[in-house]
Amino acid sequence: MHIIYHCVGGAHSSVVAATIHLNRLPLDKKPTVSDLLNIPYYDTITVRDRGKIIYRGTDERGHKIYTMGRQFVPHLVVPVVEDTWKMLKGNIDDLVIVSTLSTVNFLMRLGGMTSRRFNWVSFGRPIVARGTIQTYFNIVKIVEETKKSLDTLDK
Repeated sequence: MHIIYHCVGGAHSSVVAATIHLNRLPLDKKPTVSDLLNIPYYDTITVRDRGKIIYRGTDERGHKIYTMGRQFVPHLVVPVVEDTWKMLKGNIDDLVIVSTLSTVNFLMRLGGMTSRRFNWVSFGRPIVARGTIQTYFNIVKIVEETKKSLDTLDK
C-alpha cells in the first residue's frame, strides 16, 4: 500500500502527518518547536519541489509513505496522480491519497507564506511551527483515520 499525504505546499501539515504515521512523533503529546524543525523537509520545500511525490519512509506494516505539495489545484493534481497510477499499476486499490489541508490554520498560512513564498524564514518559520503545534491533534486525527481505513483495506 502507498499513502500520499498532500497539502498546498507540501512543507508543513503533510510532512507532520507523514512523520506521525511513521511513528516519529507521538500521538498523545504535542511536539515542541524544536521537534518540528528537526523533521526532514519541514518548512524547507522549495518552488522546485511543487508537485513532486516525496518518499518519507515505510511504516511498521510495510506501507510506503509519501508527501506532496499540490498548490491550490487538488482537483487537477489528485486525478492526474490517480490516473497515472492506474496506467502504471493497473488498479488504484493500493493507493491512498489523503488531504491534510483541513488542519491548516491561520498561523500556518501566515508563517508558511512568509517563510516559503517570501523567503522570510527567520520570521515565518517560528509562526508556522506554533500554528502546527496548535493544530497538532487535528493532524493526529487524520493519521489515525487513515491508519484505521488501512486496516479495512489490508484485510
